[in-house]
This record gives sequence, structure tokens and C-alpha cells, in this order.
Amino acid sequence: MIGSRRRSRSTTNVWPGYVDALSALLMLVIFMLLIYVVSQLFLSQTLSDRNSELARLNQRLTEISQLLGLEQSKTDALEQQILTVQSNFSDSQSENKNLQDRLEASRNQLMQQTADAEARAETLANMNQELDNKDELSVSQQNMILQLSNQIASLQNQLRQITAALKLQKEMTADKDGELENVSRRLNTLLAERVNQLEQYQSEFFSRLRNILAANENIRVVGDRFLLPSELLFASGSAQLGDEGKRELDKLAGVLLEVVKTIPADLDWILRIDGHTDLIPINTLQFPSNWELSTARAVAVVRYLSNQGVPQNRMVAAGFGEFFPVAEGVTQGALQKNRRIEIKLTDR
Repeated sequence: MIGSRRRSRSTTNVWPGYVDALSALLMLVIFMLLIYVVSQLFLSQTLSDRNSELARLNQRLTEISQLLGLEQSKTDALEQQILTVQSNFSDSQSENKNLQDRLEASRNQLMQQTADAEARAETLANMNQELDNKDELSVSQQNMILQLSNQIASLQNQLRQITAALKLQKEMTADKDGELENVSRRLNTLLAERVNQLEQYQSEFFSRLRNILAANENIRVVGDRFLLPSELLFASGSAQLGDEGKRELDKLAGVLLEVVKTIPADLDWILRIDGHTDLIPINTLQFPSNWELSTARAVAVVRYLSNQGVPQNRMVAAGFGEFFPVAEGVTQGALQKNRRIEIKLTDR
């Protein structure tokens, strides 16, 4: 009886513990459900805000494209206006030179005729002095004096006309110089705006590519360039792309093609691929020097990106050999840093 009572009492006391455990478990489940619901709400709000921001950016890109089209039309008109102004300016300079030559010739002629007139006047004065005792001059002498007076008056009139024409020409030249300076200033402003636009697309390309390639610790960023180690793309002494290098270039091509869609067609951009080696010389039948090796590697990257859809006329390959190191010394670390492919989005 005593054992039966103990078993009955023990069985009866277990249930409150079960109830407490189930209550705690139920509260934990409810708490987790609340956290899940709150996180889902926050995630939905974040995605909604991001979609709104993307829509706003797309609208802004459309507006920029339209503005670029208008600016291109204005640029064409300004260039045509500059050509016209330059042509008119050249004509004005030629006409100005002709007027100056005519003025100089007229001055020389006037000086010569004035000297002749003075000589003749002196001669008439002498004749007048000799004829003081006579009451009147001869008819021929009176005609000669009248003719000389008319010639002097005519030359003075021509000199005044040439001086006025020269003054007018100088004023026209000054106006055209001012107009040419104004057009040049507007073109410089437009060029600066185009440079700023290219810098915006460079920044976008740089940001996206850095986020994608950030997982690879071997890829370095120096200024506005991406530095890919040669070992990532090629085997030692080879210009043949490896599988790992192709995968990294696939990421690069994907980012570039997305950015290219937003760049206006009239913006003159290029993707520059530079090949660099270390200072250890190479001398093989295929690569007589580091110049050939670095150039061949840059060309291999360009060809691969072209096969992925990147426009060929928007890429350039260059080989610099060992002459532009980024690390000094002959340690293995320095040599490895100098063996690289540099990628940069810039203007032509």
C-alpha cells in the first residue's frame, strides 16, 4: 500500500512539469513566429524601397540620355558656327591687310604728291616774287595752281575714307574675336560636362565590378584601375587563358555589358587592357622579350571579352613589359605584384 501510494503521488506530480515545459515551448514558438513576421515585413519594405530607387535611377538615366541628345545637336551647331566665324575672321584679316596696304600706298603717294606740290608751290612763290611787279598771272599759271589744289583735296578725301574703312574693319574684327571667344568658352563648358558624365559611368562600373570581384583576395584595386594577377589568368610564360581566369573575365564582361547599355552612343569611351610582366627576362621562340609576352596577354583578354559581346571598337590592348612596376625589389612578393593585367574604363 505504501509503495502504491508513492507511485501514485510520483505520477501525479510530473504533470505540472510537463505543462511548464509545453508552455515555455509554446512561448518560444510564438516568439520565433513574431521575429519571422517582423523580419519579413522589414525585408518587404526594404525591397520596395530598393525597387522605387531603381525606378527613379532608370528615369534619371532616360532624362540624361535625352539631354545628351540635345547637347549633341547644340555641339554640332556650335562647331558649324565656329567654322563660319573662323572663315569670316580669315576673310576679315585678309581684307584688313589689303586696306592697310592701300593705306600705306596712299600715304606714300600723298607724301610724294605733297612734296611735289610743295616744290611746285615754292617755284610759284619764286615766280610770284618775280612777278610782283606785274598786275596779274598768266592763265596757264592759274590753271596749274587750281589743278594742284584739286589733287591735294582729292588725296585728303581718299585718306579720310581709307582711315574710316580701317577703323570699321578693326571694330568688326574685335566683335568677331569676342564671338569666337564666347563660342570657345561654351565648347569648353560642354566638354567639361561630357567628362563629368564619363566619370559618372566610370564610378558606376568601378563600384559594381569591385563588389563582384571583392571575393577574390588576389584582385587589387589601385586608384581607378583593377589589377588582376597574371597567375589568375595565365600559366607561367604563357598567354593562354585558364579556366579560372575565364570565370573572372565572365564577371567583368557581365558588369561591363550592363553599364554599356546606359552609356550614350556619342560618349567616346574605351576599356583599356594593359599587360605587365616582372623584370625577369624571357627569351623564347614565341616571346623574344617581355614586351611580346605582356602584349600577347593583353590581346588574349581583349579577344575573350570580345567573344562575350563587348564591342571590339571599345577596347584597346597594350603591352608595357617590365618597365612600369607597382612594387620595387626582387622578392617573390614584389615580382608577383608586377605580373598583372590592368583594366580601366576611360575615354579615347
